[in-house]
Amino acid sequence: MYQSVSAAEAVKVIKSNDRVYIHTAAAAPQELIDAMTERAPELRNVEVCHLHIEGKAPYADPNLRDSFHVNSLFIGHNVRHTLKAGNGSYTPVFLSEVPGLFRSGKLPIDVALIQVSPPDKHGYCSLGVSIEATLAAVESAKHVIAKVNPQMPRTHGDGIIHISRLDTFVYIDSPIHEHVLPEPGEVESAIGRHIAELIEDGSTLQMGIGGIPNAVLKNLGNHKALGLHTEMFSDGVIELVEKGVITGENKAINPGRILSGFAMGSRKLYDFIDDNPFIEMRDISIVNDIAIVRQNPKVVAINSAIEVDLSGQVCADSIGSYLYSGVGGQMDFIRGASLSKGGKPIIALRSSTHKGISRIVPFLRPGAGVVTTRANVHYVVTEYGSAYLHGKTIKERVKALANIAHPDHREGILKEYHDIMVGI
Repeated sequence: MYQSVSAAEAVKVIKSNDRVYIHTAAAAPQELIDAMTERAPELRNVEVCHLHIEGKAPYADPNLRDSFHVNSLFIGHNVRHTLKAGNGSYTPVFLSEVPGLFRSGKLPIDVALIQVSPPDKHGYCSLGVSIEATLAAVESAKHVIAKVNPQMPRTHGDGIIHISRLDTFVYIDSPIHEHVLPEPGEVESAIGRHIAELIEDGSTLQMGIGGIPNAVLKNLGNHKALGLHTEMFSDGVIELVEKGVITGENKAINPGRILSGFAMGSRKLYDFIDDNPFIEMRDISIVNDIAIVRQNPKVVAINSAIEVDLSGQVCADSIGSYLYSGVGGQMDFIRGASLSKGGKPIIALRSSTHKGISRIVPFLRPGAGVVTTRANVHYVVTEYGSAYLHGKTIKERVKALANIAHPDHREGILKEYHDIMVGI
């Protein structure tokens, strides 16, 4: 039905000056990445473009700068060093708009490296755990190289692709990347409890991966009729589905199902979503479309921040001028939740870093990027409680945010703010 070649043979199609797209997160095809990197001596000026990917990124070695340049649409830990080293760039963009960059030709793709399930008896493969912008890359790329992996789950939704749309196949049976979270700590658990108190029965949830989202989910066991419409999800939702807490029965969009763009977690999660009609994976331009998100009732969007200033500005993609992650889907869902009937957009963060530096600050650090503006912020939650900012004056915001800062920092951040903002 299809002819498999070696990874080394498959990547010979990549030429100097090409733009290569890599499948996102847990779906990153490591063997194809490694084979491409092995060709470094014969390649020049290849742009490697992707969102966050799990696993190793050997092409990001600064010593290979003549061969590869990294264009991060969301900066992962494995390529973060390239920005300082000079062999990488960052393209800030709403996650919902990434597929449009490919489809419109604004960011044309020469070669896409993807990972799919084996074709069924009708010749259809699945993009599995990660649809997001990869579907658009497949549709737009001049050449698609697919790692065919029997360990990739088959998922329902937009990621069903006939083999005739793929150009080169490399059959490899190997585990896909896993991301297993530790149990939430005391601070994350406190934040999780505060957020859970804001969530009403019948709400539609959006949350990502990490200690805080995991802690929120652990506090929702007694809730009823929750839905999930989220760009991504992880293991924490499994228990709530099995207990009948997440049913999706009140959703306006894909009622009775989970709607998502990608998933990342343990093998238990991947087995859970395999051929599960309760899970529908869609193109991220649909999942994160504000006009679609807002149709759901009581959308609760839970997103993180690096720091929040006393006026409510949210920095989420940099530490000062040091670029750290990306814009992602935060604004897509913050705005979608704010327009949803009964919706609650939430920014959640620890009050201070592990080194004791306050993350509620008088002013954002020089060079910090504002991902969510103060006009878009409704709730900010730390382990010390929640502050509601929407419709509040700057003076009211300053007081509310100071009250959820770490007690050791409250007096200092207020003094620094008022020393500069005289009369505000």
